[in-house]
Amino acid sequence: MASTSAPVSSYEQLGLRIQKIINSPTAQKARAALIFRLEHESPDDWATLLEEIAENDNVTLAYRDDGGVQIFWVVPKED
Repeated sequence: MASTSAPVSSYEQLGLRIQKIINSPTAQKARAALIFRLEHESPDDWATLLEEIAENDNVTLAYRDDGGVQIFWVVPKED
C-alpha cells in the first residue's frame, strides 16, 4: 500500500519557511530574525502566522517600513 502525503497547504509552507529562518544558528544566537512575505504568499496566511507568533510569551514583533517584520525573543532563565 503506497503512502500518499497530503499536499502541504500554502500556510504550512509559509510556516516551514519562517521556522527555518527562526531556527537558523544566526537567528538563534541573536535571538532575532527578520522576515518578509514573499510575493506568492497569501496576505491572509501571513497575517495569521504573525498573530500566532505574537501570541507567544517572550516574543516581540516590530513592523518595519519596508514591509519586513523583525522578531525578537528572550529565553527565560530557568529557576
